[in-house]
Amino acid sequence: MSHRVVLSAVAAIFSAVFGVAAHAADPQIERGKYLVLISGCSDCHTPGNFLGHPDTTRFLGGSDVGFGIPNLGVFVGPNLTSDKETGLGKWTAQQIATAITMGERPDKRLLAPSMPWRGFANLTKPDALAVAAFLQSLPPINNKVPGPFGPNEQPDVFVMSVQPGPAYAAHKAP
Repeated sequence: MSHRVVLSAVAAIFSAVFGVAAHAADPQIERGKYLVLISGCSDCHTPGNFLGHPDTTRFLGGSDVGFGIPNLGVFVGPNLTSDKETGLGKWTAQQIATAITMGERPDKRLLAPSMPWRGFANLTKPDALAVAAFLQSLPPINNKVPGPFGPNEQPDVFVMSVQPGPAYAAHKAP
């Protein structure tokens, strides 16, 4: 066997062993990925998902469908990638964790009512920070979603509307 073949084989083995070790996933990011996937974050934050054709090349890059809520307006799921202009790229891990567990943005505004933060309020701090780490690890996707649209504004997106039924209206005081 020639020295070139042996050196090539050794180089291939080292590349495989050290390449895998160098790219071994961060356990916190893997935990965050798991939590994001089982929580259905892509349902509201990935374009095409509500229309049955999710654009996986823009995973969590912001929706193209809005939620219409009576008397409040239309809210489109924002970009959750690390993009500094249109996503969470300027948010700290703690700010992301606060948003998903307390419904509060860094500027102190509340998230849209369609964001189910109350369902995530009991995440442990390590789990909330793991979600943040995963979101921060996503490649940036520059996608400014439209809106929010006030109750008297005309949205320029497909809208899913939440409508109270008669039973709800009969039990709800004005």
